Amino acid sequence: MLVFGTQIHIVTFIFIVLESLMLIFQFFYYLFRPEDTNRLWYLILLVLLLFYNITGGLFPDPKINIYIPTQEMIAYGGGFLMASYFPFYFYKAFNLKSLHWHAFYGVPLFLILPYVIFFVIVYAINGNLNVDIRFGMIVPFIYAIVLLWVMFAAIRKKHVADRNNKQYLEEIAMHCAISPWAALAFFGFVEESQLIEVLCTNTGIIAISFLFIWKSIKKARCEYRYLLKLNMEGTNPKIIQENFSHYQLTKMEIEIVLLLLQGFSNKEIADHLHISEETVKKHIYNTFRKTKVKNRQALFHKVQNVHFNVFLALIL
Repeated sequence: MLVFGTQIHIVTFIFIVLESLMLIFQFFYYLFRPEDTNRLWYLILLVLLLFYNITGGLFPDPKINIYIPTQEMIAYGGGFLMASYFPFYFYKAFNLKSLHWHAFYGVPLFLILPYVIFFVIVYAINGNLNVDIRFGMIVPFIYAIVLLWVMFAAIRKKHVADRNNKQYLEEIAMHCAISPWAALAFFGFVEESQLIEVLCTNTGIIAISFLFIWKSIKKARCEYRYLLKLNMEGTNPKIIQENFSHYQLTKMEIEIVLLLLQGFSNKEIADHLHISEETVKKHIYNTFRKTKVKNRQALFHKVQNVHFNVFLALIL
């Protein structure tokens, strides 16, 4: 069943609508907290997925006033872009450090370069898409299998501690999220119905969305519990929040300070926020600079005690 006289299947259209609504909601939430880089990576993922679904559903269509080879290039380009972003997203969003080489070097060499050579340059010369698919997908397909193995290994390594504590939910969700990534390479070789392709490739975003929302909730609960703890210990959470605002700390700096107040080490903070230790140190340095202190104890004193400007903000 197609919609609006196009080649877009009704299921593809439903995914496009749902992902568009999700994109709008997350975009406005990101505007509220622009320092939330994990949300930014997720927004980019949604944009690329929408581009993949729309172009894959629409093209090629003789009724559209675009040269058919150009439509084919765009449609395959959407798939390659989506496949290329997955390793980078998991490297950044889940701090899978072993994906660094693949995210920055492997993907451009073994995914983007073959696409440019075979699906843009060679296809523009010979106009034979079947030949280009036959030879142009060999390297990406082999690389997809290798990279899938590397990503599975990185996930298993990251969740050793959770597995020992019999906590498997996040690991299972991550495996479910990356498995459809391999389908992108498979569908480059094999022509399947739009329905099967869309269902296979979009199931990953459901698992990723679950992971993203779950982690956001866990982070928010952690901050809330700590504020309650401060309140019970006699430290007014409003004072801390007003101090954060007074010193113009970013969202990430606030999260790091809250974790420092709980006694987290730099490494534990890096693991908790899925960033590098160097990034944690950079943010701590920035909080020192903004609050004009030289050590953590002085920082704790600054954010937990009332200062004149904060006092005015609280009483007005």
